[in-house]
Amino acid sequence: MKAMIRVRMGSHDAHYGGDLVDGAKMLQLFGDVATELLIKHDGDEGLFKAYDDIEFLAPVYAGDYIEAVGEIVGFGNTSRKMVFEARKVIVPRTDINESAAEILLDPIVVCKASGTCVVPKDKQRL
Repeated sequence: MKAMIRVRMGSHDAHYGGDLVDGAKMLQLFGDVATELLIKHDGDEGLFKAYDDIEFLAPVYAGDYIEAVGEIVGFGNTSRKMVFEARKVIVPRTDINESAAEILLDPIVVCKASGTCVVPKDKQRL
């Protein structure tokens, strides 16, 4: 089971100099993807219990479009093991003009993570 969201990082997401976006924003996207996966599988939003591994692989800037994908790869009675990947798929091209952008033919993986979510037995509906 998989889920995906795509969002544009805005100036409000930039936390550091040079319009750099805080890595925690990728984890927020993974949380949204996890919620969708739990709703699809269990009919409930569940809770994110823990990340097992997080790797920040490339910078993200305001104006970048990020595609966050996730997949349930393991099941327990109440636990769901998931893996996530965030990819930069569109970048601004301010070197051309202030509104130019470019679709990346080879998306750049900016973050990978794995973690565990739980849905209490009494909340599982599907």
